Amino acid sequence: MGIYLMLSKLTEKGRKVVRENPEKIREVNEKVERMGVNILSQYALFGPYDLVNILKAENDEVILKLAIEVTAGGKLEVLTLPAVHVDTFIESLKK
Repeated sequence: MGIYLMLSKLTEKGRKVVRENPEKIREVNEKVERMGVNILSQYALFGPYDLVNILKAENDEVILKLAIEVTAGGKLEVLTLPAVHVDTFIESLKK
């Protein structure tokens, strides 16, 4: 299982959808969970990105599929980053 950060930016089309139906965010979250990705935490942001999701998934392929699925409608752009726990990072540097 891996941890991933997904930074999301709403497109103009996406902003209109969320403004008219804020619950759409929860609907997308349910779809994400059905794809086998656990949303560990989610925050709205100020700045160049609108949302950050901390995700847990079986492997990179699941996250790749998720990224394509959530961006295919043209309402969202994402930047996905794999995350390594700092303890694991430190241990790998000691080897």
